[in-house]
Amino acid sequence: MTNLVVFSLERWDNVWRRNQILLAGLLHADPELRVLFVEPPEDPLHSLHTKHLPRLGRGVVRRGRRDGVPDGRLWTYQPTKWLPRRAGRALGATVDERMAQSVMRAARRLRLVDPLLWVNDPAGATLVRLSAWPSLYDITDDWLVAKRSPEQHAKLLSDENLLLAACSAVVVCSPALAESKGTRRQVVLIPNAVDVEAFREPRRRPVDLPREPIALYVGTVHADRIDLPLCVHLAEELNRSGHGTLVLVGPALLTSGQRACLLAAGIVLLGARPHLDIPAYLQHAEVLVVPHVVDPFTDSLDPIKLYEYQAIGRPVVSTPVAGFRDLKNPVTHIAEGSGFTEAVIGILLSPHLPTGPGPLMPGIPTWAERVVAMQKVLGGLRPLQM
Repeated sequence: MTNLVVFSLERWDNVWRRNQILLAGLLHADPELRVLFVEPPEDPLHSLHTKHLPRLGRGVVRRGRRDGVPDGRLWTYQPTKWLPRRAGRALGATVDERMAQSVMRAARRLRLVDPLLWVNDPAGATLVRLSAWPSLYDITDDWLVAKRSPEQHAKLLSDENLLLAACSAVVVCSPALAESKGTRRQVVLIPNAVDVEAFREPRRRPVDLPREPIALYVGTVHADRIDLPLCVHLAEELNRSGHGTLVLVGPALLTSGQRACLLAAGIVLLGARPHLDIPAYLQHAEVLVVPHVVDPFTDSLDPIKLYEYQAIGRPVVSTPVAGFRDLKNPVTHIAEGSGFTEAVIGILLSPHLPTGPGPLMPGIPTWAERVVAMQKVLGGLRPLQM
């Protein structure tokens, strides 16, 4: 029986990301696999400071078919972060050490004997060190080039140095990450993918999608990724000309000021939607957009939307961001600044496009292929040598 602990950057919810998709595939492929999925902790003190209702971590929760996985073989664990890092150091144990110890206790309670460890959040470095479990570091974002405070950057650098040195395997999702991290050690490139059949099956128009022509973005709405001024310019021009509406679907991790600015421009923020519903939104948009910032952080990404947009086959307008700028197909248009807005409006003014999936480009990779690749990496993990 294989036991696996996953230290994740995200919660297990209805907005499926790489880790959830791969884990669901691994669980269906291996009836002996049992998984403890560690979610980011609840932080009651931070919630109070930001005037939100403080909550405790949910602890261990048994997951099943309603969560997209087989019954009784996946548990999530959400700890509670009781102290800020500075206070933890003063008391003689860091917050990350307390977190790691709580994860190890949860694994023991679930009788996950000698598990493998899959780390996606760099803060899991402490768990790698304390547990000595055979470990994999799965890098999906280069946080070292993201805009962070000096203290946060130093912590990220320390954690990544340990992970690159101690983990028996390192997986990256993009060619840029393979190039940058591959200078330190051997890495395995496993890009993202898509369930082509699920995105090709015709869906009904979502009831919350505006009736006018739609320029649609699907993904996390965050200033690290989204060019907010570009979105505002596009929305204002669409509204002024009456050619359509910009709709953003996905978790909106915005300040109150950023949110107000987007709404004032006429942008429709639909928020997070279940992953099973995403094909319907994409199929009923006249044009799909990728108004991403182009910088070293976004160049490290391999956007899942790159594959989902290709599977839908509808017109795409993207800034020259990693993945999209290298596509060679007639429905993808690369533009910047005012040219981005002009390209979107040009498509909306073209003869009416039928709803539903458009032409399918050959060779789009599937998640089933990625599951096989990840199985191979996990099967080769070896005990930690410190």
